[in-house]
Amino acid sequence: MGNLANTWVGYLALISFLLAYTLVVFEEKIHMRKSKPVVLIGCIMWALIGIYEAIHGGGHAHDYIKELIAEIGELFFFLLVAMTYINTLDERNVFKSLRCWLLNRGYGFKKLFWATGIITFFLSPLADNLTSALLMSTVALAVSNGNRAFIVPAFVNIIVAANAGGAWSPFGDITTLMVWTAGKVETQMFAYLMIPSVINWIIPALILYAFVPNEFPEAGDEKIAFKPGAKVTIFLGIFTIATAVSFHQFLHLPPFLGMMLGLGLLMMQGFYLKKWGEKKLSDGIQISEGQRDGEKFDIFKKVANVEFDTLLFFFGVLTAVGALQYIGYLAIVSESMYGNLGPTISNTLVGVLSAIVDNIPVMYAVLKMDPTMGLDQWLLITLTTGTGGSLLSVGSAAGVAVMGVDRKNYTFMSHLKWIPAIALGYVASIFSWWFVTMGLR
Repeated sequence: MGNLANTWVGYLALISFLLAYTLVVFEEKIHMRKSKPVVLIGCIMWALIGIYEAIHGGGHAHDYIKELIAEIGELFFFLLVAMTYINTLDERNVFKSLRCWLLNRGYGFKKLFWATGIITFFLSPLADNLTSALLMSTVALAVSNGNRAFIVPAFVNIIVAANAGGAWSPFGDITTLMVWTAGKVETQMFAYLMIPSVINWIIPALILYAFVPNEFPEAGDEKIAFKPGAKVTIFLGIFTIATAVSFHQFLHLPPFLGMMLGLGLLMMQGFYLKKWGEKKLSDGIQISEGQRDGEKFDIFKKVANVEFDTLLFFFGVLTAVGALQYIGYLAIVSESMYGNLGPTISNTLVGVLSAIVDNIPVMYAVLKMDPTMGLDQWLLITLTTGTGGSLLSVGSAAGVAVMGVDRKNYTFMSHLKWIPAIALGYVASIFSWWFVTMGLR
């Protein structure tokens, strides 16, 4: 690994990667799902590496890919469970009920903007940034009445809040988990990032708030009740998050196992609902025997409705960036940055890089490089890789997931317009990091 950068396979792989990402950027223009080019190019890049090593002998691509697929698999299954829970809660009318509750309180778009942002920021450290962003963007869309002037700033606010909130908790993001499990930052030390994270979110939020329309969505007289099993599903969702955290913290097992345990519980809950749980609802609204089959809950339909475009996009991105890392490009970038620019500037730039190249492999590359840094600098890179992805809609797990919630209004280009506001919060959070970690130097 690292000796292929100046070969034909290195150049060809890099060109292929840039081509695939160009197609992702122009997704809404060419109407091609973002997963299609990255899955194709990611596998082609590894095929090129395989051809090169077959011709020249040597190499250990097979072993590297086995490690890579373990990392991809963990993320894939974690997201699969999170999305299945979101779909189930939606089908059980949880989000529709929350929407009605918010509307019945008479909240306008401006109050809804703050409500969704604040909930996201404080939910993200517990539930992780992806789940929090998915949940609150679904709620924001439900109360929007299709108003694009509200949807875009609300979604951007939710993504920034999710990433900022996730940065000050070891369970808030995959990158914080990586830093935590590598022993670079102890659990209690993440508290140093609380103030920088608040600043990272609140500055863009204040700017975005000025552009939220001062309107009130149409409330209507509609009242939506939970379907049978909704409250149990909410409890199972919270329990699943707690289980994932406990598996990681206390049992030293991958957190996706805790998520899959939660999926197993949800599947058993689904079996109960399918057999007996819907009968009470059917009797209550006098559904005929002939109609009851269509009303039965099916957990596998919730799995089937998962946003597989998002999951396959993750597979493609990690596969492609893993190939770049195997070739040696990420190591070259890291060595030249940390060697010439110093850790503070390098960690700041790595955060910006994580908006272009997914933050997970970027953090993985830095951990593999293991530059000589103190705790204050490991806190900085945890902050920057966690929040730098907010700069672009495809720069973070939260952003990629939210893109799938409302493709019509929230796109790569609609997010791009708010980069100055997000960048201002990013820079301000780094200044605040400098102040709060002064005692660690």
